[in-house]
Amino acid sequence: MAPSMDFSRLWGKDSSRKGTPVVVTMENPNYSVLEIDGPDAAFRPVDKDRGKNAKQFTWVLFLKAHRAVGCLSWLGNALWILLGAIKKRLIFGQGVTMENEKSGRGRFLFRTILAFLLMSVAFLAFEVFAHFNGWHYFHNHGLHIPKTLEIKGWLHAVYVAWLELRAGYIAPSIQVLSSFCVALFLIQSADRLLLCLGCFWIKYKKIKPRIEGDPFKSDDLEGSGYDHPMVLVQIPMCNEREVYEQSISAVCQLDWPKDRLLIQVLDDSDDESIQWLIKGEVSKWSQKGVNIIYRHRLVRTGYKAGNLKSAMNCDYVKAYEFVAIFDADFQPNPDFLMQTVPHFKDNPQLGLVQSRWSFVNKDENLLTRLQNINLCFHFEVEQQVNGIFINFFGFNGTAGVWRIKALEDSGGWLERTTVEDMDIAVRAHLNGWKFIFLNDVKVLCELPESYEAYRKQQHRWHSGPMHLFRVCLPAIITSKIAVWKKANLILLFFLLRKLILPFYSFTLFCIILPLTMFVPEAELPFWVICYVPVFMSFLNILPSPRSFPFIVPYLLFENTMSVTKFNAMVSGLFQLGSSYEWVVTKKAGRSSEPDLLAAAERETKAMNHPQLFRGASDSELSELNKLKEHQEAAPKPKKTNKLYRKELALAFLLLTAAVRSLLSAQGVHFYFLLFQGVAFLLVGLDLIGEQMS
Repeated sequence: MAPSMDFSRLWGKDSSRKGTPVVVTMENPNYSVLEIDGPDAAFRPVDKDRGKNAKQFTWVLFLKAHRAVGCLSWLGNALWILLGAIKKRLIFGQGVTMENEKSGRGRFLFRTILAFLLMSVAFLAFEVFAHFNGWHYFHNHGLHIPKTLEIKGWLHAVYVAWLELRAGYIAPSIQVLSSFCVALFLIQSADRLLLCLGCFWIKYKKIKPRIEGDPFKSDDLEGSGYDHPMVLVQIPMCNEREVYEQSISAVCQLDWPKDRLLIQVLDDSDDESIQWLIKGEVSKWSQKGVNIIYRHRLVRTGYKAGNLKSAMNCDYVKAYEFVAIFDADFQPNPDFLMQTVPHFKDNPQLGLVQSRWSFVNKDENLLTRLQNINLCFHFEVEQQVNGIFINFFGFNGTAGVWRIKALEDSGGWLERTTVEDMDIAVRAHLNGWKFIFLNDVKVLCELPESYEAYRKQQHRWHSGPMHLFRVCLPAIITSKIAVWKKANLILLFFLLRKLILPFYSFTLFCIILPLTMFVPEAELPFWVICYVPVFMSFLNILPSPRSFPFIVPYLLFENTMSVTKFNAMVSGLFQLGSSYEWVVTKKAGRSSEPDLLAAAERETKAMNHPQLFRGASDSELSELNKLKEHQEAAPKPKKTNKLYRKELALAFLLLTAAVRSLLSAQGVHFYFLLFQGVAFLLVGLDLIGEQMS
């Protein structure tokens, strides 16, 4: 029993008060005590200032100070970790490998950035020396050139000559280039704004493709009453050890009549152990009654386009009307075909139905969160708006259903670029075929979790379109489609969204902005650095509202990725060595919770039924068991990080410009350059995303 406490002796001088004393005990120590004199005391108005005293005010100050100290300690800890990573990876080179530049263009870009860095360091030293000597001639955005009598010494004369050269020749050139980039920036921002307005209109009017009635109901009364078209499903893959099982399993569970469905597993793996594993998975589902076959090419030419082209040349493909394509990490829901194929009925001009991607690992790390922002905007805004208003967008290469006649009329799969999906979409558009995008139909897939994998993927996605633009430009000009469609393809689809975006992003924020710190006569407006980028980032994040806390990292990371995108764009436009380079995106094999439960159930069944591969021969079984034992016994590869030279050089260039901005008292420029430089440093040290094995 809790002891009784009489607080009246402590709180009041008069202890003779009416009312019955009440004792309250609470388990939670964070309680307050209220003295009640009578039955109506609890309902009287309470003075707002009552209870406020110096001790409580002191505690509030202590709490705020504690939070401030915690924030400072967190920043200090982050800075200490960053300095430790710089010491470990840059100075001692522990656990890292240097980025290998294969293309001459990449080496040239690195040397150019390095030259800018060395010049900026030299200029910074000179400006600091001039500052401490009192040579202040740039005030209130105006430059005062001292007269001959005011010059003291040869260093002062050199500095004055530099000021004249800077103001008369360098600043006008930088100002012209910056004005050109700002104009491109505003045009691209206007395009983004119009796309967002179109998306808002679609949401407001609830516009979306719909299926009318029962699309599979047949008029044949003597038959079954339902007529499902023949559908071919293709799963192209290459050395996809981590994801082959879950993709094959998901496709084999599609809800479609078995006699109207054929699944092709198109394996381009050059690793025999992976080939055996995929063959075993195909054999397992074949024994369950699924109409599935395994195909392997001996001559691997043309990458994915060559693989799909070879599969479409089979004689039995002529019996099928539609083909659905899924990459190796995609897991469609069982009702995928039921939601996509019906749109083709009574719409003979429809060539493609594209579904949206959803990501099983979008919250895995900061890199996957930032990718999710970009791709959500791409699907919900760009592709949905273009699909609704002009019936054209770039095919995503997977999670879509093609009418086979549209593929054949457009020339089939071609191996001339690394973006065979965009290639076939452009040619189909030129032949008059229409596309539909289904934002409500989602297919699970996986995002790259390491910066190295993401960087290679982005290089292919930005060099391929520029290569394709060079190849198909004559066909676009001479095609018979409407003039406005030609203009949309050339000006918007290729130039504005594939060429101009990486060009101005890299040139404006990574080159011109730091240069204006050393040439203050060529100044970038405040709204170009702050207001417009933040507003555009806000629009990009709207389709994924849960990502609003990452708006600043997203803005900085997009500017950081502009180096890779600019390099890829130039290599594709001028057909340099890396423009036709295809590197399979590394995957981790992440699964959703239902997939994990299904996998556990399959393992349990496999343990209870050892005759799983009863259709295979004894030699195949022994070979498969040896491969599995070898995989379990093999040591896991050691994870290493890479150092990216271009990103590191740009990091030090931006940080040097940030220091220079302090001399000009440009606060906003300093913070932007500082944070952008740190972002480049984090990416250059490979501190974002998972490590590559």
